[in-house]
Amino acid sequence: MAYWLLKTEPSDYAYADLEADQGTLWDGVSNNLALKHLRQIRRGDQALIYHTGGERVVVGVAEVTSDPFPDPERDDPRLVVVEVKPGRKLAKPIPLADIKEDPELKDFDLVRLPRLSVMPVTEAVWKRLLSGV
Repeated sequence: MAYWLLKTEPSDYAYADLEADQGTLWDGVSNNLALKHLRQIRRGDQALIYHTGGERVVVGVAEVTSDPFPDPERDDPRLVVVEVKPGRKLAKPIPLADIKEDPELKDFDLVRLPRLSVMPVTEAVWKRLLSGV
């Protein structure tokens, strides 16, 4: 099992929407590096859901329920999607400001590559982030 962080604009699709829908197709990724990461995700992997925009917080955990496959809405096999379902909403969201202040997280891609919408999360970072919630 691997760990990931998936970003979403909460005004477009929030973690609450994922809970209400009980699952969704994670689509709309077009950045080459983010697509490379998305192609590496596998069924059973876990993902942190991060709200962008004015919130900038990790809000929940989701489970990936499919391997990557071509986006059925787009006519380009390089553009892939995965299916995800809600795991749990965090009792206390983790603000980006707190992540940036933690010296143990200085190499985390969320800090280094803030515009990337899909990124791997090491097991050590995963445990560090979820240890306080």
